[in-house]
This record gives sequence, C-alpha cells and structure tokens, in this order.
Amino acid sequence: MASKSNPLQFIQETRAEIAKVVWPTRREVTLTTIMVFLLAVTAAIFFSLVDWGIRSGLQAVLNFFGG
Repeated sequence: MASKSNPLQFIQETRAEIAKVVWPTRREVTLTTIMVFLLAVTAAIFFSLVDWGIRSGLQAVLNFFGG
C-alpha cells in the first residue's frame, strides 16, 4: 500500500526532482530546431515527388486506356 505524504513533502520532492533535470543549452535548442525544419522540408519534397510520380503514372494509364 502506498504511503500518503503531506503536501509540503510532495513539493520538496518535486523540487528535488526538477533540480536533477539537465536543461538544453540555447545552442542545442537552435540546432535541434534547424534539424527539425530541414527534416520537414526533406519529407515535404520527398512526398511531393512521390505524389507527382503517382499522378503522372495514373494520368498516363488513363490517357492510354481512355483515349
């Protein structure tokens, strides 16, 4: 059975856990943000090319059979 703690003890334990957190530096945040944007742009280009390829192939098939 879990022991009950009072609110003051909870706050003290919470502050102790928060003190253990290693916060990222401004440089790390900036580099990570840039990498996320580059990955998003790369994915957008890739899926645009895949979409274009599928659309072109489907259009060719429809033109071939449709006249």
